[in-house]
This record gives sequence, C-alpha cells and structure tokens, in this order.
Amino acid sequence: MTTAILSALPEEQSSLVPHLSHPQRLVHAGRFFWRGDLCGRPVVLALSGIGKVAAATTATALIERFGVARIVFTGVAGGVGDGVNVGDVVVAQDYLQHDMDASPLFPRWEIPGYTRSRLACDTVLSALLLEAASACVSSTSGQFRLKTDATDALEGVLHRAHHGLVASGDRFVSAADEAHRLRTTLRDAGHDVLAVEMEGAAVAQVCHDYGIPFAAVRTISDRADDTAHADFPLFVTTVASRYAEHMVLAFLQKL
Repeated sequence: MTTAILSALPEEQSSLVPHLSHPQRLVHAGRFFWRGDLCGRPVVLALSGIGKVAAATTATALIERFGVARIVFTGVAGGVGDGVNVGDVVVAQDYLQHDMDASPLFPRWEIPGYTRSRLACDTVLSALLLEAASACVSSTSGQFRLKTDATDALEGVLHRAHHGLVASGDRFVSAADEAHRLRTTLRDAGHDVLAVEMEGAAVAQVCHDYGIPFAAVRTISDRADDTAHADFPLFVTTVASRYAEHMVLAFLQKL
C-alpha cells in the first residue's frame, strides 16, 4: 500500500528526498514525482503546487496514475485560532473552503452537491499524525530559532500540537484585519478555524470522491497578519523542511 506525501512547496519536502531508498523520479501531468521507500514503506513524494486547483490535479494524479492508498499533506499555514502560535503544529480534523460561496443557491461555505461545508480527515491517520506532531514539537522545542516579530514575542513559549478545523482558499491571508474578519465570521457560524492555507480542502475533496484516506499536518509559519509576508518565506526556508522530516518519518514508522 503506497502512501503519498504531498507538499505545496519544494522547501517543505526537500529534506525527505535524501531518505528515499531506490528513488525514481517521474514526470506526469507536468509535475515531478519521487517514488521509492521511506522507513521500509512504499511512498510517492509530490508537490501539489499552490492553490486549490493545482492541489486537486496533483491529488487526482496520485490516485489515478500511481494508485496510492492514502495521502498525507505536510506543509505550512497561517495561525488564526486562539493560542495557535508560530512554531506550533496543526493536524487537521476537517477542512472547509473559506472562499466557497454559491449563495443564494446554497448556504455559504457549503460545497455544491455535497450538502456539507466541512470534509473530515481520516481519524486513524490523523491520530497517528497527531502523535508524530506532538513528539516533534516536544523534541524540537527551542532548536529552531527565528528572528521575526512573531517569534521575538514568543521567546520561551513551548510549542504545541493542535487538532481541529483548517480552512483553505485561493488567497494568501496576510493582513490582521482580514484574518480577524475571516476567523470571526466562520466562528459565528460554528466553524472555529485554527489555521488557514491554500490547498488542503481541495485534496480532502478529491480524497472524499475517491474514498482515499487523507490526513494533513501544517506547521504555523505566521499569524496570517501584516507580518506574514516577511515571516512566511523565512520560516519555510529555515524550519518547515525539518519539521516535515521529523513528522513524516515518525508517522511512517507508526503505520
């Protein structure tokens, strides 16, 4: 049973490629895929691309072309929930598209044809991923020091692993008022979102359609506020790949 490890950016996955046994680089649908073994298990590493359409295309290719049995997404996100800080990790319990709005034909955020706005992640995979994420933030706490406004304010704070709702949309949220409005509007409707990113909900929908188990973990790179444009690239290049390496290897060992 092949596991797909999906990430949006090369930096989020670069540290995993050297761990591959019997690596094979393939091209399909204009994308590069690495096939091999990690921790003695068959895997395919892939980059989703940025945004929901690109991610849906890659997820479909992984299922149709490579026959993967499960998909795990690892990457970064902006933290919007209370107590979700830079350097924390969020394992998705379910996903919502925060820019989905087919009203008045359908209620806001509801996915047309699905009679729901939220798609759940696989509970077994998510539990294993949460164990791996908790161990990662515990063992790496204090190792990765970044000098940004966000991390300066968190000096000495222990990082945490969270489990809850993640929202996706085709927009990089990088303004404090926008993040506050997005979070408040969703929370008032009963959707207490912890983090925001640009791909996961699309992959969740593809996996739902194909009946493929899906789980996702996101390391918080910024607070989706006015400093996000500076914090995000620094975090991705300095920290994200090492978090992904720790969590994915630990997760595969638990399967």
